[in-house]
Order: sequence, then structure tokens, then C-alpha cells
Amino acid sequence: MALAGRTAMRWARLRSPWPAAVPLRLPPCLPAGPVACERLYSSSGKEKLDMSMYPVESIRNFSIIAHVDHGKSTLADRLLEITGTIAKTDRNKQVLDKLQVERERGITVKAQSASLFYSHEGVNYLLNLIDTPGHVDFNYEVSRSLSACQGVILVVDANEGIQAQTVANFYLAFEAQLAIIPVINKIDLKNADPERAEKQIEKLFDIPIDECVRISAKQGTNVEKVLQKVIEKIPPPHCNTADPLKALVFDSTFDHYRGVIANIALFGGEIQKGHKIVSAHTKKRYEVNEVGILTPNEQPTHKLYAGQVGYLIAGMKEVTEAQIGDTLFLYKQPVEPLPGFKSAKPMVFAGMYPVDQTEYNNLKSALERLTLNDSSVTVHRDSSLALGAGWRLGFLGLLHMEVFNQRLEQEYNMSVILTAPTVPYKAILSSAKLIKEYGKAEITIINPAQFPDKLSVSEYLEPTVLGTIVTPHEYIGKIIALCQDRRAVQKDMLYIDEHRVMLKYLFPLNEIVVDFYDALKSLSSGYASFDYEDAGYQAADLIKMDILLNGNPVEELATIIHNDKAYATGKFLCERLKDAIPRQLFEIAIQAAIGKKIIARETLKAYRKNVVAKCYGGDITRRMKLLKRQAEGKKLMRKIGNVEVPRDAFIRVLKRQTDK
Repeated sequence: MALAGRTAMRWARLRSPWPAAVPLRLPPCLPAGPVACERLYSSSGKEKLDMSMYPVESIRNFSIIAHVDHGKSTLADRLLEITGTIAKTDRNKQVLDKLQVERERGITVKAQSASLFYSHEGVNYLLNLIDTPGHVDFNYEVSRSLSACQGVILVVDANEGIQAQTVANFYLAFEAQLAIIPVINKIDLKNADPERAEKQIEKLFDIPIDECVRISAKQGTNVEKVLQKVIEKIPPPHCNTADPLKALVFDSTFDHYRGVIANIALFGGEIQKGHKIVSAHTKKRYEVNEVGILTPNEQPTHKLYAGQVGYLIAGMKEVTEAQIGDTLFLYKQPVEPLPGFKSAKPMVFAGMYPVDQTEYNNLKSALERLTLNDSSVTVHRDSSLALGAGWRLGFLGLLHMEVFNQRLEQEYNMSVILTAPTVPYKAILSSAKLIKEYGKAEITIINPAQFPDKLSVSEYLEPTVLGTIVTPHEYIGKIIALCQDRRAVQKDMLYIDEHRVMLKYLFPLNEIVVDFYDALKSLSSGYASFDYEDAGYQAADLIKMDILLNGNPVEELATIIHNDKAYATGKFLCERLKDAIPRQLFEIAIQAAIGKKIIARETLKAYRKNVVAKCYGGDITRRMKLLKRQAEGKKLMRKIGNVEVPRDAFIRVLKRQTDK
């Protein structure tokens, strides 16, 4: 009866008229009206700006360049605040550094652009700012950013003065023939010496002292003067709206919902939603879905005009479709493609493998999307007997490699095995058979397994770099000793002022790739700075060192090294393997060999039963007989037993050792 009563009540409720509609209560973060139904990631709900009120004459495109930690991102924050682009709050710290890895490490990894609106002497100006990284490993980002600019702000720390990357970035801007505005930052610090920094700028760069602007980006002192200098000194872009559309893709990111978002700089014409455009690289045709500017968040506009910098979404669903350096033009209005960018030259190579081979396809997809955003990484398929299928990646430096790995984990939730970094060597072949096989006399060796035998090679070549070290003069002795230990050759030595010295050395790349920077910083109490550029190849006495386990070579552990360093490296690898390989019932000989010559050895002792435990006293011959029989058994076992190196042992040995 009770059940029947409950059923009747439920039917009565369902039949009763629906109560008056209650207005939908939205969360406070969502606006009311039709926009509330839009997806949170969409920018279609924002009011579109009219960019036609900014002719080419009132546009200024500029970058901020400097050494690491000289205050580029802080200056960018103040410029955004002064122009009203972002609200002025205490939480505005590194606003343009959007990546998690940038926030954690406190460095800029990715160049970020923002459009600022500024009124000067009654004229409204559109200022397109690009904040660039300062570390040498991200130099490619700087050179790419400069292609979309007509001028730069060169920031120098009043406390530190000119450092290695300041010099490198100045010459990048100078060679691109850009207007340069020198800015002395951090004048509010206790030990600041702006006069010294100004004299260094005049001596090294030949820029008059009266052109330098003294500021404190943190406190906002004199920052407004920087904006006025930008308008006065930097010329507007050389382009015309009446010309056919010509847009350069200088950066791109991938969005799961909207596909590829391309950052573009317009060198002619105009672009709007609905336009049919063609890529000069892929020859594919697209329809423009959205155009806009970055403020620094996406802000849709009706159109983008010549000279302006913004973003474009055109339904590119494949990561290979938006090549950085590509030229976009209108359908049936072809133009001469822009020169694009010089491809980045990788300096460090490392193998990357999924921890679990079932994750191979997911890692492949993550790599494609991340290399779209970081085009300086080169990817080649590779495989290893121990680690399975994977890739050999080329990076611009060790920090670049670490940041790339960290971004894979944070942005794509991918954990990978990264092997020890190597550099690309070359060999000039003398064997006619090998020349015919490779089709050329000079080959590049990325993987030690491809290293040709010394008998068929006339000479081996190793990559070199021209390193610039800027240091206080009291550390010169220690630094020269460090450089000589790394087989470096001194090329130049110049006193910037009475306290600081600039040293130039020719280094073998292999000697600086892992821990040189750390050693330099610890020797100079953190004051020395280091920068390098490619200096081609030089002849070297290179050898391939094999690791043998009970006489059998292990292909994955072979390395290419200089003859002088062979013994130390071989001993180190043998010691690490001894700790990594589990003990067996037979003895394992771990050896480092160059050809037939053994240069280092460690012995992993066998597990053994105490066969003399039952001997209580008695004759010694009985004891010796039992031990001899055990030794013969172990010897036989060693002959027929194979040493299986477990996967985790490979990982421990091949992974770069951070505490070395």
C-alpha cells in the first residue's frame, strides 16, 4: 500500500503544471547574455576593435633585448601598465611569461608579443612590443623576433654592467640594421653604478652616453621616457595597405579546439574574417575565421592592416601546416615569399624514448605540437635495442633540452627517458667503398653506432664554438685554468673598464656542453657570464669507446670522445655500471675498450654459497678441494651465462648525471 501511495504522488507531481521559469543563476565569473553560452576558451564574445585608425606612420614595432635577469620582463610589465593595457596591481610580475616553466625558473623561454595603445603629443600610436629571452640557448627566439621589428630597447643592468649576452644581442640587432635605444635599468639598487654602464656602452657599442635612458623598471622611474624615445627614434614599418597581402608567420601555437593559432606580421595589404588565403610553403588554401591583436590576451579585430602585428586563426588542424617563417597571401593574388628565417643549427643531441612503448603514439603527437611552438628543435626517428623506438632530438643547448623536457611533462603529461647529450661529429672518408656507400666523402656522425673505423677515415672533425666570457678581473686566473683544462684556445682579451674583462676562447663544443657553465659560475662566485656562437669544425683525435660485459660489447653504451679524456670517461662509466647492474651467480667483468685495448675495468663479484661451512677443522686440502670445485662451476656458468642488462640500469647510466 505504501509503495502504491508513493507511486501515485510521483505521477501527480509529473502531471502538475511546470512552475514559472526561474532565471538561470550564472557563476559570477561568467557574464550574462548570449556571451555566457560561449566556450570559455573562445575570444568571439569580445568586442572587436577597429584597427584602421592606426595608419602605418603611427605604428612602432620593437623588441626588448638584454642578458639574463637584466629586467626585460619587468620593463615590459611597466610599459603595459603605463599604456593602460593591463590594470596596475602589485601582482603584475612577468605578465608576458605565460608558461609554467617560465614562472618556476624565473626566466623567459618564449618570445611573447603585446600591442600597446599610447597617445603622444595628440597622436594615437600603436606600439607592438616583443619581450625576448635572455639566455644563449634561446637566441633563435631573439633573431626571429627581430625580423618583425624596426627597433630594439637594449636593457643593461646598472649593477652588473654589460655581460656576454648583451654583446651577442646587440650585434644581432646591429646586423639587422635596427634602431637601438640603450636603457640602464635597476638604478634604484644600492650598488648601482649607471655611469660605469654608460661608459661600457660607449666603449663597446659606440653609442653616445647622452642617448642612454636611466630607469628603474621595478619602481616605474623614468619608464615613460622610454616610450617617448621609442616613438621618436624607431621608424614606422616600410609597407603599404594598398599592396597585396603579404604576412609573415613568426610564431605559432596549437589549440585543441581551434587548431593552429599563427602570430603574423603584415608586410603589405590587409586581412579580415572570410578572406581566402594561401600558404606559400604548403600551397594549401584556408578561410580566415578570426584575426586580432594580443593585448597580451587575444583581442579580436575587424581587420589587420599593413605594418601591424597580430594573430590569425584559419582552421589549420594539422601541426605541420603552420611553418614558422611561412608567407601567407590572398587566393589568386600570389606574392614573392618573404625570406623567412635561417634554420636553427642544433648544438646538442639527445635520445628521447617513451618510458612505456605503448605511449609511443601519444609522445609522437605531443612532440609534433611542441615543436610547432619551438621550431628550433630538430627531430629524427631512432631506435635502440635496450630502450625501444624513439627519437634523436637536436637542441640549441643544455638548458634548452631541460626546458623542452619540462614542457613535455607539464603541458602534455608525458614522462620520457632522455639519454646523455652528444654533439655532431664529422669524418672525412678515405675508403672508396664507404664513399660510394654514403655518396659523399664527408659524413656527419650523430649516433656513436655510425662511427667509422680509423682505417677508412683520413681525419675526424669536431664542432667548435667561439665563447665570450665577461668576468670581474680578480677571477681571471681561475677561469683561464678552467678553459685550458677544456682544451680551449685563447683568441682575445679586452678590458671593458678597470674592473671587468672580456675573454674570447675557441672551445670544442663537447667540452662545454654539459657542465662548463656551472663550473664557470662556481669559480667566479656567480659573477662571470658566458655566451657562444658556432665556429665550424676542426680536426681532432677522436675515438670510439666501447663498453664490454664479459667480453661482449653493449651497443647503447658506446661513446665518441677525445683521446685525452678516454681513460677518465671509461673509468667513470665502468664505476656507474657496477652500481647499476644487479649481481649474478657468476662474475661479470665490466670493461671500457678502445678497439682491442682495455683502458678501464671493474669487476662485479658473483653471489656464492659458503661451501666450507660444514668443515669444522680437518685438513686444509679438504677445504681447498671444495673451493676449487666451486670456482670451476662458476667458470663454466660464466661461459654459458648471458648478462642481461635491465632497462632501469640503462636509464641510470645513460641519463645525464646531475651531481657529476
